[in-house]
Amino acid sequence: MPSYTAPIKDQIFVLQEVLKVSDAETPGYSELDKDTCEAILDEANKMARDVLTPLNAVGDQQGCVLENGVVRTPDGFKDAFEQMKQGGWTALDCDPDYGGQGLPYLLGTAVGEQFSSANMAFTMYQGLTHGAYSAIHVHGTDEQKAKYLPKMVSCDWTGTMNLTEPHCGTDLGLMRTKAEPQGDGSYKISGQKIFISAGDNDLSENVIHLVLAKIPGGPDGIKGVSLFIVPKIMVNDDGSLGERNGVSVGNLEEKMGIHGNATCVMNYDEATGYLLGTEHKGMRAMFTMMNEARLGVGMQGLAQAEAAYQNAVIYAKDRLQGRDVTGVKNPDGPADPLIVHPDIRRNLMDQKSFIEGARAFLYWGAQLIDQGNDGDEAAHGLVSLMTPVLKGFLTDQGFDMAIQAQQVYGGHGYIEEWGMSQFARDARIAMIYEGANGVQALDLVGRKLAQDGGKHVMAFFDMVKSFCKGNGDVDGMADFVGPLKAASKDLQAAGMYFMQNGMTNPNAALAGSYDFMHLFGRVCLGLMWGRMAKVSLDQLAAGTADAAFYETKLATGRYYMARQLPMTKTHLARIESGADPVMALDADAF
Repeated sequence: MPSYTAPIKDQIFVLQEVLKVSDAETPGYSELDKDTCEAILDEANKMARDVLTPLNAVGDQQGCVLENGVVRTPDGFKDAFEQMKQGGWTALDCDPDYGGQGLPYLLGTAVGEQFSSANMAFTMYQGLTHGAYSAIHVHGTDEQKAKYLPKMVSCDWTGTMNLTEPHCGTDLGLMRTKAEPQGDGSYKISGQKIFISAGDNDLSENVIHLVLAKIPGGPDGIKGVSLFIVPKIMVNDDGSLGERNGVSVGNLEEKMGIHGNATCVMNYDEATGYLLGTEHKGMRAMFTMMNEARLGVGMQGLAQAEAAYQNAVIYAKDRLQGRDVTGVKNPDGPADPLIVHPDIRRNLMDQKSFIEGARAFLYWGAQLIDQGNDGDEAAHGLVSLMTPVLKGFLTDQGFDMAIQAQQVYGGHGYIEEWGMSQFARDARIAMIYEGANGVQALDLVGRKLAQDGGKHVMAFFDMVKSFCKGNGDVDGMADFVGPLKAASKDLQAAGMYFMQNGMTNPNAALAGSYDFMHLFGRVCLGLMWGRMAKVSLDQLAAGTADAAFYETKLATGRYYMARQLPMTKTHLARIESGADPVMALDADAF
């Protein structure tokens, strides 16, 4: 069975030394000193390592079952969920007015990484609840918040979001679910939703669904969509549970992965619902949940890569296979361990350099969310730009790294009992849900680059330029500044190509959008590695007692800059080839 131990030392390095959270002015950050962060992450690790990790394979093998209209989760999930609730983990970064602990979203992200690495399917139950909580917290009335949030913060009640229908996914303007207004301010919701993660469970007393639907007579398309709170069981005015609502699970999907999480077909038969936010402005409220969820899905890409990598390293050190071409390294054994071979080292270094760069990128994104929530418009705009990159790039690469970890095992990686298949299968969905990655790329190029006159992407370019200028003459930084500067120029050239060609031929921009998302992601990781390198060099110059850690960090960063960051040139060449190679064939020729 695969194992998992949280990378606390690296998490602390990013939080304390790279992001310098305890020195930041963002509310709540002053409480995040090193000792406090270590204490919280160490306790989270115990939950992840000792409770969630042993259930990961159980959830994969057993899956969920629909019995008499109720979803039964795998053995051990209910007890683990109670431990999660009792430990206060579901309330970590929630509003104290509703029972939360009020810690920053950034710390919740770091803890969430651990839980997702240990058991992604399980962690989705509370993760989706957190997203629903956030939407109600931002857009709900005082009455709605008082009625639903305390039980959602504690996860006595779980939450979902219901967008997709059988005939429409990304194009939500086509939805058919209706919301008929009643005389008492409520609505009758009728329709069917599919692919609803955590749509039902036996972990909580109630499920609070957030459902997109159209009020008859509203505007056509996406402008006519509203968002509704639809509880599985009606909630009385005193907070007690009443009658069962007109909500049912029609079916459970048989999936490639995340078997321990129930992916449901949800039927709404004149279910009672309550408007959340403004009529016909449902997407505004839903995006509060979706943007948080997209960063969380990017985290899932990192989390699965981390768990798979940890096990690949163990296997590479233990498995004896062949001899080192430069000389025997294990003279007392019949062969040397796999890790002596350059191609295995390449494989593991690809994983390690991605994971550590991705962690810094993800945590920076979470920090920007905290700053934006505190009223920092520049931070809000920057994370809005970065959201499709965080989601799309980290999940694409996270899946690739899980596959590379599987490859280290050779044939055993293909055998279920070794567990590597599950990491790959679970990681695969992250590239699809919360907006398929192709859609993320279109959003990035079609909307986010030009947002607010393009000032956010220009701010990013200025950030990279300032970093390179400030560190260009620093001893030891040449291996980082040079490649980052070149990669940033590739990113700017790609943006310029879109500006020059996108208006006259929109396909020229859209055909290159996926490559642009990856080009942008690689530059972001390059910037993160530059920052981590500077911290490491400073620590070594100061005579740190942990020189090995920082030397390893520098070697890993140099690998990324030399072997991964130059891929920006390939992405740029593809972008500048335009739309013609992509659109050359008529549809009938496929």
